[in-house]
Amino acid sequence: MSNDYYESHRGEWQWQDGEYTVTRTTAWSGPGCHDGCGVLYYTKDGKLEKVEGDPDNPFNQGALCMRCLEMPEFVNNPTRLGHPMKRAGERGENRWERVSWEEALDLIEEKVRAIWKDYGPESIVCHIGTGRNNCDQIPYLCYAAFGSPNFSMGYLAGDSCFCPRSASMASQNGDFMIADCSQQFEKRYDESTGWRCPEVIVNWGCNAVVSNSDNFFGGWIVDCMQRGSKMITIDPSLTWLASRSAYWLRVRPGTDAALAMAMLNVIISEDLYDHDFVAKWCYGFDELAERVRDWTPERAAEVCWVEAEDIVGAARLYAQADPAAIQWGLKLDQTTNATATACAVNSLWAITGNVDNPGGNIIIRNAFDQNLSYGYGYHLLPPEVQAKRLGAEFPLMSRAGYSSSAHADSVLKAIETGEPYPIRMVWMTSTNPIANMGADAPRLFRALKSVDFVVVNDLFMTPTAIAFADLVLPAAMSPERNSQRCWWVPNRTLTKVTQYEECVSDDDLVTMVGKRLHPENFPWDDNVGWINHIFEHETNDELPYKSFEEAQKVVWSYPAFTYLKHEKGLLRPDGQPGFNTPSGRIELYNTNLMLWGYDPLPDFKEPSCSPVSSPELAEKYPLVLTTGARSFEFFHSEHRQEGTTSRELHPDPLFEMSPAAAEAAGISEGDWAWIENQRGRCRQKLHVNPSLDDRVVRAEHGWWFPETEGAEPNLYGVFDSNINNLTPQCENGDTGFGAPYANQLCRVYPCTEENSRVLPGEQVTRRGGYSKVIDESNGDVKVGAIYG
Repeated sequence: MSNDYYESHRGEWQWQDGEYTVTRTTAWSGPGCHDGCGVLYYTKDGKLEKVEGDPDNPFNQGALCMRCLEMPEFVNNPTRLGHPMKRAGERGENRWERVSWEEALDLIEEKVRAIWKDYGPESIVCHIGTGRNNCDQIPYLCYAAFGSPNFSMGYLAGDSCFCPRSASMASQNGDFMIADCSQQFEKRYDESTGWRCPEVIVNWGCNAVVSNSDNFFGGWIVDCMQRGSKMITIDPSLTWLASRSAYWLRVRPGTDAALAMAMLNVIISEDLYDHDFVAKWCYGFDELAERVRDWTPERAAEVCWVEAEDIVGAARLYAQADPAAIQWGLKLDQTTNATATACAVNSLWAITGNVDNPGGNIIIRNAFDQNLSYGYGYHLLPPEVQAKRLGAEFPLMSRAGYSSSAHADSVLKAIETGEPYPIRMVWMTSTNPIANMGADAPRLFRALKSVDFVVVNDLFMTPTAIAFADLVLPAAMSPERNSQRCWWVPNRTLTKVTQYEECVSDDDLVTMVGKRLHPENFPWDDNVGWINHIFEHETNDELPYKSFEEAQKVVWSYPAFTYLKHEKGLLRPDGQPGFNTPSGRIELYNTNLMLWGYDPLPDFKEPSCSPVSSPELAEKYPLVLTTGARSFEFFHSEHRQEGTTSRELHPDPLFEMSPAAAEAAGISEGDWAWIENQRGRCRQKLHVNPSLDDRVVRAEHGWWFPETEGAEPNLYGVFDSNINNLTPQCENGDTGFGAPYANQLCRVYPCTEENSRVLPGEQVTRRGGYSKVIDESNGDVKVGAIYG
């Protein structure tokens, strides 16, 4: 459409375009990512027909990924769940009986009250997938309706998605920090706001333009590049950003801490750090300098498989830029050394003075002080119930308060062992853990079979629902819900424009359940009432609207933003200059970690499963395996439905090897091959990637095949291509954060008729899974215990 069309409707939130009603709003639910982009929904006779990016929305400025553009294919998909259903056969048989919402709510109430009576509310666990428009509601369901302290992500080992970085930032800075691409301003890329374009951006551990992770729209980096930003990319593969970078550091998966410490070494030894900022605002610089003194570029080069001169060059380019920003991602979380890695990277922006300055890494809080998220409603639990939250063995999480959820691995152990108490009910909303989050998918399959009552609330029938659910509830998608969104800035609204059968939003579902169990905690009647309650009670007075009816017409609202808040007394409760830490400074020597018995300085620990730490194992499994490679088509395990554009463009699970490694394995482009290690195996299709180190394999995650048989043993083929057959659960860092999704060992060999007679689905569901030789220290299979 021409610009004149959009200009003619500027400032309108809804209008008619011939037969279509056009609604300006926000997308933020499954299927889809973290970001909450501005969209224009085109509906006709109540049906969503088309989605466009909203060119007036400052967040994404009209740009959309294909996952939003193809939303009508999923909203109108005939295979969606449309009604509540109760299991009619045995678990795994995929036999269901349609029930009414009233019957479903009766069953939930009956089961919850029985568990309260016989075991206590802590025996109920709630899970979600990644953070979207359920990351306030489902925690509130857990705490305010069920009275349980045990909300967590869906068996995400080591809580290793943003949580390790969050805890490190909170303990080291007293606040969260993000790369400044002017996203905090309604007037984007406008230097009259005080913003400056970063001279250098470091993209570390995420493929930003594909993943759009952590509420960071990858296109912002491209916008800055067009304004002159130079790039440093740290990634095992030559991504689009890496190919346009001044330095591409092809790091060995799991060794990012060593690289960060070598960069700190260069910056300190060459006197490139910001003396004034360090002297005024940093604590423990001398201790940090001593810790990294031996981490020379040459030492890190040997560990990381990166050239020493590239480490030096990248460190100099970053330190000498004015300003510079670091945008980091998930792979820093997905090692057992995650906390130390995050502290090391955080120290880079601290010692270079790129802290809350224009174009650096800015301190960010949720718009209008609306801090809900995973802790929403936790204060309603009495102290004796809070004390029962699973994960008490990790004091940084449980007692210091640096985690707002139960520890996922501890939840799994409680299901398996009944200690410290049994788990009798599991509620899962928009999470498909045996396809995606659960690090040891076969182990999780065995465990969840033992839970008395399981509720799955999702968009489609999933392998998780078929295998475990007693009750399946249909969830609404973004265009089918009224809600509001606050993760950083701005505050945004979601407006309902269509309805699919009996699907309900998370807001409405939680309200319906909560009013039956603890009505005093639910003084509203529906989603709009809940939103209005949040605006009145969970938001500061600067929010320009006080009702959803007003907010949906405004669509978004940005709070005022101030740089250099530490200089102005805007961070500490006492109003004094400084940071919200015990020392009032950024703690390079982290006294919070020290207080709870952890190393207060960053350090590198070799991954437990690597050619260095496990040389005997590496003789059998010589390749370094890194998992979770992102693609444009999918968001984790979503968007896999047959007949959609996503599956048309990306029909099969892919793994990557270099040409030399593929030749050595006897496979070629497009061949199906087995990826195997001491824990299990899966099969994926080879894509040759010339940029990979010959010693590295990259594999996708989240695969299942909804077009195939749903009943066991197949379960939509969820185990056959599941890379989480090869990764361990309950192997965490000493803080409890981090898990080694990013670094395992494997071998690769061609699929043949003979070696494919027993597929992983049958092995897991009918033959007891893979090796059960357990290491009692962490519950993992023993290294070297071959599956069978």
